[in-house]
Amino acid sequence: DHTCLGPAGSGMVVVTAHAIGRAAIIAVGSELLTPLRSDTNSLQITRALNGHGIDIVFKGISGDDRVELAHLLRYALARVELIVLCGGLGPTDDDVTREVVADVLGRPMREHSAIAEEICQRFAARGLGMPAINRRQAMVPVGAEILPNANGTAPGLWIETDPNFVLLLPGPPRELEPILQRVVEEKLAGLAAGQLLHRRTIRLTGRSESHAEEALQPLYAEWAGAAVPVTATILAAPGQIELHLAARGGSRQAVVAALDRAVEQAVAALGRDVFSANGEPLEAVLGQLLTRRQMTISVAESCTGGLFTSRLTDVAGSSRYVDRAVVCYSNDAKVDLLGVPAPLIAKCGAVSEEVALAMATGVRARSGTDVGVGITGIAGPTGGTPQKPVGTVAMAVVTPDASSVRTLTFMGDRTLIKLQASQAALDLTRRVLAVQ
Repeated sequence: DHTCLGPAGSGMVVVTAHAIGRAAIIAVGSELLTPLRSDTNSLQITRALNGHGIDIVFKGISGDDRVELAHLLRYALARVELIVLCGGLGPTDDDVTREVVADVLGRPMREHSAIAEEICQRFAARGLGMPAINRRQAMVPVGAEILPNANGTAPGLWIETDPNFVLLLPGPPRELEPILQRVVEEKLAGLAAGQLLHRRTIRLTGRSESHAEEALQPLYAEWAGAAVPVTATILAAPGQIELHLAARGGSRQAVVAALDRAVEQAVAALGRDVFSANGEPLEAVLGQLLTRRQMTISVAESCTGGLFTSRLTDVAGSSRYVDRAVVCYSNDAKVDLLGVPAPLIAKCGAVSEEVALAMATGVRARSGTDVGVGITGIAGPTGGTPQKPVGTVAMAVVTPDASSVRTLTFMGDRTLIKLQASQAALDLTRRVLAVQ
């Protein structure tokens, strides 16, 4: 008797629905606990649930271990209305998600003949017989609603068990995403708590996390006490600070208005250090600025080894403004390709503001672009001196109307120093162009 396994309306016992406001995500797979594989499905799931005002209270990763997965599932059931499990629905012995969910919920497993037949037909269409182990994918907990999987053999499952809802999704993104979209449209739109959750990300550079917090502190109380409260989280990343704002309410217009007001206030408090109020990366913001001003750019890089230019050209349409770049790592290259005077290098050193300025001037003159950028530094781990330690980077920007040069010292390993140097040079270019 499989009538209890079909979709709503086919004889399945339907549990009274409760509003969903909080959710947890459990990714299943021992490979996710190694350095070889990352859990990216939870990002997609979070985005989909947040769009209906459902908060993700926590995320967990369990290996293919029945005891540990059961422990994590029980923990989630006691704390949130919706639990989303992804992965572990395959045919092998280490695919334990279905069995663990059935055991924890106290529901026996039954074979769903329609699923078994569909899997069999999939193999037959490729001229193959269905391996016996694939019958495990047709075993589902009693009362589960089947969510067809058009791109694989493992169906998704939707289980209502007062006061919880449990969603099982296959691990491969190509299979997970269509099922998730269906659940969002057919289930969550009606079960969500009626609150809309919107987020905005402000990105800034040029000041520390603590200095950003100090500037924003007076706004927090106002945001918390508003008719539509706005919460804020500050995160530090290499070369930048991110301010994440979130607001929740029943009216989209009211939520968006509250966020717009908070963003306006934050930008006013943080000033020119803000380079994006919509979460765009710095290279995209600079590209937009160059496009608006109809300006072209050329770059001479030493210690960054082409990273500045690589980031510029990561942006679609960058051919409108990026003309050329030169990686002039050696002193001879700086002289031969850019016309940097050899006596200047001998006098000031290759890592100096004077040489950075000559590099920017030289690449701009040879390319005929509006903007020239020069970057030279010591990425380490060797090559530093007491006067110019590892991490010292000089950078310069030259335009027809202005020039700017600065020296900064960055901490970290070689990769981190190069990243921070490229970020600082992008930002210096942005600031020069923004005031013209």
